[in-house]
Amino acid sequence: MPSPDLPGGARPFGRLRSFARRGPLESCDLCGKELAEQHDHLVEPGARRLLCACGPCALLFSGPTNTKYQRVPRDARPIPDFVMTDAQWDDLRIPINLAFFFRSSTQGRTIASYPSPAGATESLLPLDAWQAIEEANPVLAGMQEDVEALLVHRVGYARDLAPAEYYIVPIDQCFKLVGLIRTRWRGLSGGNEVWREIAHFFNDLKTRSAIRGEHNA
Repeated sequence: MPSPDLPGGARPFGRLRSFARRGPLESCDLCGKELAEQHDHLVEPGARRLLCACGPCALLFSGPTNTKYQRVPRDARPIPDFVMTDAQWDDLRIPINLAFFFRSSTQGRTIASYPSPAGATESLLPLDAWQAIEEANPVLAGMQEDVEALLVHRVGYARDLAPAEYYIVPIDQCFKLVGLIRTRWRGLSGGNEVWREIAHFFNDLKTRSAIRGEHNA
């Protein structure tokens, strides 16, 4: 399924609509095997393309290899002690209070993107501002290139309704959120449905993170 263009004509990750609205059963993009609703994903870093994969095909690309594809992990984890001031956030020049950041192995830099009604939009990331945030949060150094991202949710915080939330998540979860917003946004403000779905998305993320913490305790 088509995905929106990024600046410079790049085609980021496909399947945005399939993440947000499940239809017929999907099949593995490598071998064609029918897939369950919960299945693995692979990233093609050079093309910034997301693929669906069955378990056996995903295993072929597990671990630190130099293959064409990389397996996307499934675990999401919150960062409750994340350190970032309002001034530092403003210095990143993200136009909304929802964004994700991942390290691109092919470009050798951190890429900032945010969801919009048009899809994933890349934002030019001021290097000095990002370096200051990385230095204050050593946990970011442990993120896997291409397949993990820092997901920042400051919408409620900006309205004095809720604390800011920070997670390290699989990259496919970022594009699930992008697809959700792209397919459900209505009018200028988005409409009640999209904001309910965004709330459900982050509630589910919290639940998944809590379950992971219990299993690792």
